[in-house]
Parts: sequence; structure tokens; C-alpha cells
Amino acid sequence: MLYLKTILEGINKPQDLRKLSYEQIKLLAKEIRHFLICSVSKTGGHLAPSLGVVELTLAIHKVFNSPVDKIVWDVGHQSYVHKILTGRRNEFCTLRQFGGISGFPKISESAHDIFGTGHSSTSISAALGIALARDIAGDKESVIAVIGDGSLTGGQAYEALNHAGHSGTNMIVILNDNEMSIAKNVGAISEYLSKMRTEPKYTKVKQDIEFLLRRIPAIGDSVAKTVERVKDSLRYLLVPGVLFEELGFNYIGPIDGHNFELLSEVLEKAKKMQGPILIHVLTCKGKGYKPAECNPDKYHGVGPYCIETGEVVKNGDTPTYTSVFGEVLLNLAKQDSRIVAITAAMPEGTGLKKFANQFPKRFFDVGIAEQNAVTMAAGMATKGMRPVVALYSTFAQRAYDQILHDICLQKLPVIFALDRAGIVGEDGPTHHGLFDYSYLRHIPNLTIMAPKDEDELRHMMFTAVKMDSPVAIRYPRGSGLGVPMDKPLQPLTIGEAEELKGGADVVFLAVGSMIEPCIAAREILASEGIEVGVVNARFVKPLDEQMLRKLSRDVRIIITVEENILAGGFGSAVLEYLNAQNLHGVKVLRLGFPDQFIEQGTRSQIFKKYGLHAEGIASAASSFVHRFGVR
Repeated sequence: MLYLKTILEGINKPQDLRKLSYEQIKLLAKEIRHFLICSVSKTGGHLAPSLGVVELTLAIHKVFNSPVDKIVWDVGHQSYVHKILTGRRNEFCTLRQFGGISGFPKISESAHDIFGTGHSSTSISAALGIALARDIAGDKESVIAVIGDGSLTGGQAYEALNHAGHSGTNMIVILNDNEMSIAKNVGAISEYLSKMRTEPKYTKVKQDIEFLLRRIPAIGDSVAKTVERVKDSLRYLLVPGVLFEELGFNYIGPIDGHNFELLSEVLEKAKKMQGPILIHVLTCKGKGYKPAECNPDKYHGVGPYCIETGEVVKNGDTPTYTSVFGEVLLNLAKQDSRIVAITAAMPEGTGLKKFANQFPKRFFDVGIAEQNAVTMAAGMATKGMRPVVALYSTFAQRAYDQILHDICLQKLPVIFALDRAGIVGEDGPTHHGLFDYSYLRHIPNLTIMAPKDEDELRHMMFTAVKMDSPVAIRYPRGSGLGVPMDKPLQPLTIGEAEELKGGADVVFLAVGSMIEPCIAAREILASEGIEVGVVNARFVKPLDEQMLRKLSRDVRIIITVEENILAGGFGSAVLEYLNAQNLHGVKVLRLGFPDQFIEQGTRSQIFKKYGLHAEGIASAASSFVHRFGVR
């Protein structure tokens, strides 16, 4: 395309923007949107957030001198344009792919990625730390945090705003207000921002009144100062950003986030102002691509899609673990009025949309506030409810103290449905749920389960709602195995494993998603003359101690297999028990992920690299058997 050759392909660093006229910038914005729509249609990614910040990102990079000036992007969903402008356009075909560039800012990827992100509400804290360190060093660079309105539902954002306002340091917070995080925003802050959006004349009215007052001869300045002190009159009635001003920020806005000239002018002025500044920018999520504008939640994070129709490419009809969880919870709730569902800005992603529609008074979306979700569930449990808190495994980490202190210490019957456990794929290390066995299993009073397939997930949910203590059920992202799900729900015996296949030499003691590849590995080893049994542990806590004692007598080698880091995981629990019982006659090999953060890639690519596919498991088992023997 001609335009791509003359404008976008001429932008290899932010400084190149300063050569362009306003008209060229407008054309560049169109080209970037076209580029994003085409590229993300092949790789998948966070399309709608990035389409909404094209003009804003262009203005930031035109006014500020990255990487000397520091730009911190909250979450990173809206950072694609930033990546394009900072020399990664030609690598965009590898976005979120194995060995490619990250879908989030990443310090090791570019000098322009000042701070790595992936979880929300952290940008103001990081930017404040950078600004305070700058002050200590006596440097002068600008520090900018770009945060979406959805991230303002996270408590950390307010802790940082409060501290930044108190410190008085020079920094700029840009609030990208598009009325959406992933799902529609909820809560008082969202309503507050809505009022500001609907009354854009407030700022002008305030300025006009102040101007008129100061023109009163002799006493004008005094009257203006008096009125400023009477907070419950003009200021609270007319200033839309009073919340931020009370926190110590100079508030500017709301302003049109798609008006490049206005954005540039405001940023230039803010750059010269002293103290903390908050610029409130209004944008349209998904701007420039009609399907994303009409369904911004669907295109927030989207897989490969057809550009012409907007239809997402489907990978078969097998139900996902998420949808199975949503269906079984809905059915259980019809029979048990105590069941309530809680999520943190993820009603669609956690499979709770149907529940929310059918039981609106028993469904609670707290926004991006996992700590509040967990302690709120604790409070509900004290009143006899059965709260189900549905979170992605990686985001449950943000509420660790509340899980330990508010739920488990008090032995409250709260169920944690931990979706996206294990390898999540293209979102990479910030989103892999590889730590939950390790950060949960040492907490007293907590039962931890992991299903071998989608049908077992149903029975685990049924078991959990009957218990009077905390339960965590973790399950992977994506489709199930396609097993039948027509049996009546039955409770599992707590802590009881399931022997699936017998074997005289070796046993795979596997949990959750690792059962299937272990069964396949068993067939490979049979061709080598090695007889292998397979046991579905089902419970990471409590362990089936009777089964472990039996295995220690019957076989020489136990191989634990888990989709979790090895440090402190399921295999560690098995070793701890065997050692405590002085059962040293059996050799143990632990298979799982090493002590490192695991890169992005499809589940199959990652499993193959780390030897957790059928061939890798079989190879590791064969080597271990030949090393120690089985007879």
C-alpha cells in the first residue's frame, strides 16, 4: 500500500513523529489501525484496547522523548501502538507467538518498555517509584503513567494516587476512560467517571466563574480565594475532577482522546506544570473497526478472526472447562439458594454470564479487585451462603493474604474456581497459572482439587458445595477432552485418589491435566517392555496417604506429573509425605515446570519444550527406569 510505504514504514522510532504535520499524523493513525486489524486477525491479541488509544499514543510519543522520558502502561492491553512506534513493527507478525514479541510491555524486549506489566492497577505505583528515584538522583525527565478506567477499580491505584498526591512530585497520570475494562465497569468510581463524561462543560463553567470573580474591582481576588475555600459550594458542584484534586492532583479534562491536536497541546502544557497531574481522556474502545466498537468486550482479547465478518476462528465444538464450570454452577444454584457467584471483572471469561443473567441478585462483579472479592465472600459465608469465587489462577495470587487470613484461618466454606491454571498460552509469564499448587497447598484447612477431565470437574463442584470448609478447584484453559457428561453428579471421597491403569514396574502419580499425556506415555513405555500404572491423584491436598503407602510397597518407582512449578508443588508434597513416613524404599521422579518464568507459546509448544507431552514424559520415565532399574 502506498500510504504504508510513505508514512508508517517511515516510523522506526518515536522521534520520527516530530517530522510529520497534523494531516500526516491523521493519515498515520488510519494506517496504524489498518495495520493492527490485519496483524491481530492472524495472531490474536488485545485488539479493542489498542485501537482506542492510537491518537493518544501518537500524542504521547510526539510530546515526550522516550525512553529518556518514562512511559508506564497499565496492564499493557493498550500498548500495541507503543510497540509499533518504538521499532517493533516488523516483528508484529510474531506477537504473542512462541519466540516472538510479548503482548505486554517487557523490560527485556525494548528500552522503551520502562516497566513490565500484565496485571492491572500497577502503573501509578511504578511511575511514582520511578519519579521519586528521579528526584533523589536530581534528574529531570518526565514520568507518565497511562491507566485505563477499568484499572481504577483496583485498590492499588488509589494507594498510589494517595501517595503521589501527598509527595507532590512531578508526574503525569493519563486516565484512558472508555467505560470498559474487559467487561462493563462497575461500582461508584465508574458512575463518578460517567458523570464527568456527561458534563464536559463543568471545567469551562468553573473557569468562567473564576474569571468573572477576579474581575470584581478591589475585592475580586479575595472573593475568588474565599469561594475556593468554601468547598461545598462552587468546587464540589462544578469541578468534575474533585476526587483527584482532593488526592493532591491537578486535574485536566475530560478531553477528546481522538483529537490529536488537542491531546498534543494539553500534554505540552502538562509537561511544564509542577506537581502531580491527572489528564482525563475520553476514548472509544475498538475505534476504527466496527465489530470491535460494537462488541468491545469480545474484542478485548480475541483469537484469530476474519476481518470482513469479525467472526472468530473456532477450534472445534468440544466444550471448554470454563463453560462446563458455568453450566454446573448454574444447575447447582437452581437447587441450592445459598450459592452465590463472585468474580473480578471477568463474568464472561470465568463462565458466569449465564449465572449473572439468571440470578442477578446472587451474582457480584467487584471489578478488578480480587482482595475485595475474597474477603467479601468470607463475609457472605459467615451468613450461611456458599460463595463461589471465580478467578483466573494468576489473578488469585493478588488475594493471597485474604485467602489465607480471611477464609482459611476461619475455615469458611468458600469455593475458589481457579480458571486458566497451568499454561495459558500466548499471554505468557504474567498469565500462566503455574504457581497455585505451591502458594495454596501449605495453607491449613484448604482442600485442593484438580480434575482429569471436564466431567470430573462437574463432580468436584458438586463435592465442594457440600463441604463446610474452603475448597480450591483448578482447571486449565481451553477445551475439555470431549468425554461424556451424562452421569448424575456424585460426591467424591475427600482425599481419595483413583487408580486408572495398573502396572507392576512404575506408576505415574499424576494430577489434573497431566493424566491424559501420562496414559499416552504408558503406551509408549509398554513398547519398551516397561509396565506402568497411572493413578489420578485428584487431590493435591489432602493427599491419599493410603494410596501412597500402597504404592511404596508395590512399585519401585513413582513418577509425579503436574502442570505446576516443581518448587513446592504436588511432587514436593508426595516427597514430604514419603520422607515423613520413612518410606525410602521407593524412588521418586518429579516432572513439572522448572524454577523459572515460562515464556509465551501455545500449550502444545510449551509442553513439548519442557518435556510434559506424552513423548517427553515417556522419555524421562525410560531414562529414570534404566538408571535405577525396576526389579
